[in-house]
Amino acid sequence: MKFMEIEKIKSAIESILFMSGEAVEISRIMKVIEVSKEEIENAIIMLQNEYVARKSGLAILRKEDAVQMATSPENATLLNQLVKSEIQENLSKSALEVLAIVAYRGPITRVEIEAIRGVNCSFTLRSLLMRSLVERIGNPKDSRGYLYKISFDFLKKLGVDSVSKLPDFENLSKDERIDSVIGN
Repeated sequence: MKFMEIEKIKSAIESILFMSGEAVEISRIMKVIEVSKEEIENAIIMLQNEYVARKSGLAILRKEDAVQMATSPENATLLNQLVKSEIQENLSKSALEVLAIVAYRGPITRVEIEAIRGVNCSFTLRSLLMRSLVERIGNPKDSRGYLYKISFDFLKKLGVDSVSKLPDFENLSKDERIDSVIGN
C-alpha cells in the first residue's frame, strides 16, 4: 500500500463517489487509491463529520461495505421541487440520446452508455428512471452493477408493444460500429 496523506485520501474518495453517481464498495476504493481499509474508513468518517459540521448540501451514506455521495436530507423539499419541474419539462437532448441508446441497445450498462456518448450519464439516467422511461435491473455478469432497459411506461407512451417495433430497430440494434465502441 502507498502512503497517502488523509486530505488526499478524502479528496480521492469524494471524486470517486461524485464521478460514480452510485454506491461504491470500499474494497473497490481500496484498489483504486491503493490505501488500507482502515485509512478509507477513517477518511469516510471524517468526511461525514465535516459535511455535518459545515451544514453541507452533501452527505456520504454508508450501507454495509458500500458508500455513496448523496444530498443532505435538509434539502429534500428543494430537490423534490427540482425533480418535479424536471419531470414535467421536455426531455433534454442528452436525455433523448441516452433514451435512444437504452431503447436500441438495452439492456445496457451505464459504462457502455457512457462509452457510446463519451460523457458521464449518471444524472441523465436518474432523471429517466424518475420519469419511469427506463428501469434498472441487476447485472448477471457483475453483481455490483446494473443494466438499464426501456420501461413499460416508455412503450405505452410510444404506443408500441415491443422495442423491436421501434423505427429501424433491426439495423440500429445490431450496428457493429457501436459494438466496437462498447467492446462487444
